Amino acid sequence: MRIAVCRYPLQTLTGFSAFAEKQAILLQEVVNRGATLAVLPEYLALEIAGGFAEHVRGDLAASLAALQPWFGSWQECYQNLADQFGICIQAGTFLLAQEGGRYRNRAFLFRPLATPLWQDKLQLTGFEKQCGLIEGGDSLHVFDVQGQRCGMAVCYDSEFPLPVRAQREAGARLLLVPSCTDTEAGATRVRVGCQARALENRMLVACAVTAGELPWSPALDSNTGEAAIYAPMDIGLPADGVLCQTSGGSVWAIHDVDFADIADPTRTAQVANDRDWPLQHLPSIRRARRI
Repeated sequence: MRIAVCRYPLQTLTGFSAFAEKQAILLQEVVNRGATLAVLPEYLALEIAGGFAEHVRGDLAASLAALQPWFGSWQECYQNLADQFGICIQAGTFLLAQEGGRYRNRAFLFRPLATPLWQDKLQLTGFEKQCGLIEGGDSLHVFDVQGQRCGMAVCYDSEFPLPVRAQREAGARLLLVPSCTDTEAGATRVRVGCQARALENRMLVACAVTAGELPWSPALDSNTGEAAIYAPMDIGLPADGVLCQTSGGSVWAIHDVDFADIADPTRTAQVANDRDWPLQHLPSIRRARRI
């Protein structure tokens, strides 16, 4: 599988048509480079708000409400591109209205000529809690994509081991992480979380990020980090666990991943955190005793 992860360059766009045109141009590039799966970042759909009136786009509640009528067009845009290009597209997230005036930060995966798949963000960041508009999800999924089983963990979710472990135990060998961070510390937390999940589960983790600034947006004002694909630090794989990473302002990092490097149970490994995981549940070490 050739996977492309995006360091998405945010822009103030004039409306949905400009947004859709931008997606087509970006994805055409990775299709030309042979990618079969593209990963885009969290909160990406909020770029559409650039075409809203200034008092709407600068207010998170108003912009989310104004974004909802575009959900169908947003889905259609990515589904058409998946069908046209014959690739799978993890299209970042769309904040989708729920009952009670709340929204769920939902990650979507579009496949050629198939029903879209989705995963809600489970854990809320401080910003998401404070805004009072977003609620966490309550279900965890895995999917069969291009002959491999994968899961999605939206940004902050990548920093929590147990849900990703549940996806691993359901067969996932690839984790897709659409993310959006506004500080170097935040970008580091997501990177460390992704690398930890890759190590402990012996899986591949593909993380996309937002880049640049949108001063008018409460959610996308500042953005930092690099898109990357991570692997366990083991025999035959990079010592630092980084298969590829954007740098120098590049938009895409692309890598051919070989799941035999991690999925073959007979393959020799220096460490096998995934296989040794059950040892953590021994009764004698489930609780620490003060001595």
